[in-house]
Order: sequence, then structure tokens, then C-alpha cells
Amino acid sequence: MSPTMPRRTWVRHRGAALRYTALVLMFVVLVGPFVWQLSLSFKGVGDDLYTRPPQLVPSDPTLGNYAEVTRLVPVLRYLLNSTTVALISVAANVFGATCAGFALARLRFRGRGAALSVFVVALLVPAEIIIVAQFLLMRSMGLNDTLLGVALPTAVAALNVLLMRNAFLAVPAALEEASLIDGANVRQRFLQICVPQVKGVMTVVAIFAFVGSWNDFLWPLIVLSDQDKYTLTVGLNALRGTFFDDPRIVAAGTVIAVLPILVFFFVLQRFFFKGVEEGGVKG
Repeated sequence: MSPTMPRRTWVRHRGAALRYTALVLMFVVLVGPFVWQLSLSFKGVGDDLYTRPPQLVPSDPTLGNYAEVTRLVPVLRYLLNSTTVALISVAANVFGATCAGFALARLRFRGRGAALSVFVVALLVPAEIIIVAQFLLMRSMGLNDTLLGVALPTAVAALNVLLMRNAFLAVPAALEEASLIDGANVRQRFLQICVPQVKGVMTVVAIFAFVGSWNDFLWPLIVLSDQDKYTLTVGLNALRGTFFDDPRIVAAGTVIAVLPILVFFFVLQRFFFKGVEEGGVKG
């Protein structure tokens, strides 16, 4: 510590330095792999992929890797399949989790505690344990090898239901009581009073549902057998073969798969913050 610097000022500067160091480390750990994949996807044949230290800026940049991805696999068809599954999952999760969360938080009915316990237990059970039962159920319903069969098991996630329950619990009881005095029924209290207060959390549910559905690999791989119905994550697996494995092309496929997630998040980001701001009680 400098003799001319007050101790309180020195402690404050040290705390700020530690916080910024932690933020930089988190940025490197979380964003670093994606930055590397992005750099790798633009590298041409003249770039050394294994140089030390790694070279992020390509010396021989090219878009040929992306063109090669579209040549090797039908990317547009897989994108359409993934988008269909993701939209079904988002719509089902937003609607189902919102209704279930409202019922668990604001309604009084017999067995509510047991129902809440079921959702908590479902949150703790690994998906791999029930995947065989899910497959047999989809087969018995005739939904094998269909996009609906891919989306249906993730229609209402337990985590999303619990998120919506906590959001509805945070809604001031005075609002609902005032509407009850005015003669509002349950449906009106749900749609006109409670739902506008939890738009921010509904956006979070939509983002979670989209990301989870878009990134899912194991379940679509099990359910789908027709290659024309493959989702993007399953279809891009063809870029890695026994006799062919170009890291540049694999990286380009990875970037293609990640871009829709980034676009979806940035589109909904402003609605998320707007919903949080509107969630407060207005005087």
C-alpha cells in the first residue's frame, strides 16, 4: 500500500481489481470456446490449427467451410425441423408452465402439496433414467419418427413450472383481492391481473425451453430414424465420420447451430427487461 494512499481507498481499489479479474476469468471460460470455434470456422487450408499459442485471427480467412457444411448436409431442412420442434416446445412450456405455476401458487385445492412435490422430484430425476419409458410411450402413441414425438416429452419442464410458481407467489395479494372484490373470476384474475405481472419470467421460460429443445441431441437421435426429419444437432453429427473429420467444417457447423440461439436470446432480451420493469405495482 502506498504511504500517500488512504487505507479505505486502497481497499476499494483492491476490491474493484478483484471483481474485474473474476469477470475477465469468467468471460474467458464461458466465451473463450465459442470464440475459438468462430475463429476456427473461418480458417483456410493455409492456417496452422495446432500452432502454439493459438492464433485467433485467421491468416487465410475463408467462407468455404460454411459452404462445405451446406454441401455435406441439408442444413436448411434440419434448421426447419429444429425450428418446428423448438417452437412447439416454447409454446407448450410458456402456456403449460404458466397455467400450472398459477394453480400451484394462487389456487387452493386438495393435493396441491403433493402436486408440488411431484414437480420437485421430477426436477431431481435425470432424464436418462426415464428415456426408455418415454420412448415406449411415444411408440405406443404412434409418435416415433415424428417431430411431435421429439417435442412432446419437453412440453412442460418441471423447472419452468417452479419458476412460474415463484413468480406468481411474488405478485402482491392486494391486486388479486381488489379484482376479487370487483367480481373477477379465476380466469379474469389469471389473464388480466397475474399474467401481466410475470411477463419477464415467461420470457425466461421461453428462452430456457428454446435453448433446451434446440441443443437436445440424445432424445432426437433415439426417436428419429428418417434422416429427412433430423434436427440440426443430429444432422450435423454427419460432419464427423470414421474417415473424415475436418475441425474447420465441424466448427462451422457448430457456429451455424449456435447462431439461432443467440438471435432468439437477443430478440427476447428487451422483452425480458421490459417485463421486469412492468412487473412492479404501479401507483
